[in-house]
Amino acid sequence: MNLEKSLKAAQFYRDAAKSALGTRFDTRTLDQEQRAAHGFAWVATSVAALEAVVDWLEQNGGGTSLDQQVGTLIFAETLGQLAGGLPMGQNEIFRAADLGVGEAARALAANSAALLEMDHVATRAAVAQALAEGHAPSESFQNAELDTIRDQYRRFTDSEIIPHAHQWHLANELVPDASVAAMAALGTFGVSIPEEFGGLGLSKLVMCVITEELSRGWLGAGSLGTRSEIAGELIVLGGTREQKLQWLPRIASGEVLPTAVFTEPDTGSDLGSLQTRARSIPNEGWCIDGAKTWITHASRSDLMTMLVRTRPEAKGYEGLSMLLVPKARGTANDLFPTAGMTGSEIEVLGYRGMREYALQFDAMAAPADALLGGEEGQGFKQLMRTFEGARIQTAARGVGVAKRALELGLDYALNRVQFGKPIFHFPRVADKIAMSLADFIMARELTYAAARAKDLGKRCDIEAGMAKLLAARAAWTNADAALQIHGGNGYALEYEISRVLCDARILNIFEGAAEIQAQVIAKGLVGGRS
Repeated sequence: MNLEKSLKAAQFYRDAAKSALGTRFDTRTLDQEQRAAHGFAWVATSVAALEAVVDWLEQNGGGTSLDQQVGTLIFAETLGQLAGGLPMGQNEIFRAADLGVGEAARALAANSAALLEMDHVATRAAVAQALAEGHAPSESFQNAELDTIRDQYRRFTDSEIIPHAHQWHLANELVPDASVAAMAALGTFGVSIPEEFGGLGLSKLVMCVITEELSRGWLGAGSLGTRSEIAGELIVLGGTREQKLQWLPRIASGEVLPTAVFTEPDTGSDLGSLQTRARSIPNEGWCIDGAKTWITHASRSDLMTMLVRTRPEAKGYEGLSMLLVPKARGTANDLFPTAGMTGSEIEVLGYRGMREYALQFDAMAAPADALLGGEEGQGFKQLMRTFEGARIQTAARGVGVAKRALELGLDYALNRVQFGKPIFHFPRVADKIAMSLADFIMARELTYAAARAKDLGKRCDIEAGMAKLLAARAAWTNADAALQIHGGNGYALEYEISRVLCDARILNIFEGAAEIQAQVIAKGLVGGRS
């Protein structure tokens, strides 16, 4: 099957959609054009995923027979959605008519007719059967170091995380200190921190592989590194030499566990409306007053990267600064022992292991050298520089969750006997498994593509947003499909898939909700970037 021809047709359709949106694009009215704008973002993301899949096949010399079958399924389904109706949500379908590009959609369908009109029943069955026999699509990077790191973290996850994660989840326990120490010993918290400051100085692609494998075991384990990633990048890019020397080696070693303290009860993604105040007191330091919410891992952390308003007279983002605020690590009996700081846990469906908190600050003290980079008013800009890496890592978390959901669905289908045979042999079950694999591969390769762009030093806010958008959807659809395969048992707390479903749901919300990602993609592509 000539996928390159179909890819060119998809790219032509994307360009037509971009042109159509460009004629009505206006940043002042984008909120009223969200259906069209976000629909285009999903179109562009889908085509970028097809490009990443073609690159994956080419990097593997055309791929194995299984690779080629998976690629065919990915193209057939994605082209069908582009031409007929692309899901932005479970009850929101973008169609070509929403942008007035029906003619381009018809041309896409005509140019891809051979692929779209082919009967793919046998291909889906062959893909599912290959998985049942223990085969897997190509995953080698053709790089010994990367492949070794994947193998190392996969073995660690299989032995140290997966056997215990579900009980930790049910008990709402933190990832055990011993597990955190073992992850630190592997270098998990210093992957992207430069070697001169105690880190490994490795690429974002390595960070993705590590995050993916740990998240396959438990989203909580895979997410532990996110706060270190954010704090490390904030300090590397914006910190003074003294701040780098003070904090980076301790973050890299796992001695200091950071937490990101940005969101407020009434602001959400609207950081320009942030109200938490920090006043500079001469010869003393900073005095912090306000409230934050949805702060992950707040109790057990040692350092808060905190976005605050230090210039109350400045409106919007201009008055925001980033502080590096040390705190005492909490205990079971005293969650927040630091003076001037209190908090309460937010009970959540999933994404446990670090816990979520609402925090209050009443004249909490921070040292005089807490201001990141020693300059006020730079907090929002400093934070924005970390969003690319954070969103790529979140995409990798989604890839790991999608992979685990696929594994659980396949295992249950092979072992659950109904009507005298394993339910795997029923076509609708096998179909779910085959298409879950396709969604996983799409998300994985698009995430790796975003990481590679970041490693080249390119601006990649759009690529990061696309990866996060698609990987979050793959995690949810795979978890939902795997739970359906489990039937009633999937709804029981004792089965791991119940946890995976709850974990998957948060991925479409944090680090920028799906709607925020779509807005970033549309505005970036039509408003300036190409």
